[in-house]
Formats: sequence, structure tokens, C-alpha cells
Amino acid sequence: MTGFTQLADKDNKMNTIAFIGLGNMGGPMAANLVKAGFEVRAFDLSQAAQDTAKANGCEVAFSAQEAATDADFIISMLPAGKHVRGLYIEDDAPLFDVIKRGALVIDCSTIDGDTARSVAADGEKLGIGFVDAPVSGGVGGAQAATLTFIVGGSVAEFRQAKPVLEAMGKNIFHAGDHGAGQVAKACNNMLLSILMAGTCEAINMGIKNGLDPAVLSEIMKQSSGGNWALNVYNPYPGVMENAPASKNYQGGFQVDLMIKDLGLAMDISQQSASAVPMGSAARSLFTLHKAKGNGKLDFSSLMKFYQDEKGES
Repeated sequence: MTGFTQLADKDNKMNTIAFIGLGNMGGPMAANLVKAGFEVRAFDLSQAAQDTAKANGCEVAFSAQEAATDADFIISMLPAGKHVRGLYIEDDAPLFDVIKRGALVIDCSTIDGDTARSVAADGEKLGIGFVDAPVSGGVGGAQAATLTFIVGGSVAEFRQAKPVLEAMGKNIFHAGDHGAGQVAKACNNMLLSILMAGTCEAINMGIKNGLDPAVLSEIMKQSSGGNWALNVYNPYPGVMENAPASKNYQGGFQVDLMIKDLGLAMDISQQSASAVPMGSAARSLFTLHKAKGNGKLDFSSLMKFYQDEKGES
């Protein structure tokens, strides 16, 4: 029941949350809000996603506008900045036309910081709060309510959003003002891509020299080469039972999405004149991997790229 006492109004009635975007991440997140005792009105363009949301206790809306009308919180989980701007400002029936004053938009999409800042500014003119709150933790984290939320917005907006976010995650960070959540997320995912590429390189080199990938992985985990990609998301099949690598690289975080996030990181680097030679190299590697038809596989499938280079596939 996380957030119940903090979010109940004077009549002891729960605030209503509209949830827009019920994909692999959004669906479980909405379900966890229901489990926490919130009233959730959900919408997605996919009928299958709508059906799943209904089975998980959400009230299903016929449109995003219906879901958002009179809601106290609006959470969105969308593919890109153009979709976020369209939903709230530019579509034929933008949500800012129906969201009530004093409501708070929590956008959990991973988008560019400029879009987050501009949408927040437009919302402020209408008396509508907005925070960018991209997530880290993957589908497993969404299902287990252990996500990390990286929030950009004012201190007051962060405090308003936090009880809702705590129903879906365990680590809630205030990165700074509007757009800061997106910048921090881009930094994190650029580093993750670099770590995954390096982990794949090291494991591949060990195998080429006769080492057992599981033994090598354990050695590196307990040594200075240990990192998240190696420790909890091993990219070599069979080394870690529940990792996507052991499930034919299905599920998890797609190569296409990593490339999208690396594109955002490159944009940020150019805007700030930040040197990112390793991030640029990682982006090139993942782009080459995608060109071989692997865009829909988990990003740890970059392991296949190194094996293919050696003629093993």
C-alpha cells in the first residue's frame, strides 16, 4: 500500500492515476500501482495490452484523453520524444487540453532533455506539473517493482511524484531540474553499452584461448574487471541461467533501444562539447550488430558480433 496515506485526499479517497503506454515496461508498472492500492485508468493502442491491464486490475479507458481527464497523476511510457510532445501538446486532442490544474505528469519515457524541458514549460503555463522520470532496471525490475527512477523537475514536483514512484521502484533519485533525468539516463546507458562491449570482448578473447566462459566470468567477477554486465547480465549463453543470453537473447533490452539511447547520448555530447570516444565506439559496434539483423535481440547479444567476426556463426 505504498503511498496510500500520503496520497489520500481529505475524503480518504485515493488519487486517480492515468497510465498511458502499456508495453513491456508500462504494463507491469501499471499493475504494481494497482497492487499498491491506487486507482489506475490505463490506455494503450494495443488491444492485447489493454486486456492484460484489465486482468491486472486497471480500469481500461477508450482513449488517452478519457484516461487523463480529472486524473491526479498522468504517467506516460512512450517510445520517443516526438510521441511525448504529440501526446501532450501537438496531437489533435492533446492531453494538456484535458488535464486539470494541479495534476502532475510523470513521463517515464527515455527521450531528449530538450523535449522534456519544453513540455514541462508548456505544462507550467497551464498550471500542470511535469517531471521527466526515465527508468533503469529492465522488464524484470518493472515486474518486481524494483526499478530505479531518475527524476528531473522542481523539488516540489519531485516530492509530489515520489510516493507514486515508490510503488513501482526501490531507488528514486532527484537528478536536478527538468531534463536532468534524461541527461543522467543517457550517461548511465552510454556507460552500460561500453561495459557490455568490453565484457563481450574479454569473454570472447578468453574462449579463443581455451578458457571456460563460466570460470573466466567468475574470476573477473571477483577481480577488478567486475561490472554490472558481467556480474548480473552475463552475455555468454549458459553462464547465467536467467540472463537473456541463456534464452536466445530474447527479452531484456533490445539492441534497437540501446542504439536509440546512444543516439541521445551523442546529441548531448555535441551540445556540451563532451568528448565521448568510447561511447562513440560502442554506438558503432551496436549499429554494426543491428545491421546484421539483430536489432530485436537483447543488447547482450553483442557477444554474437564478436563470434561472427571470427566466423563462428
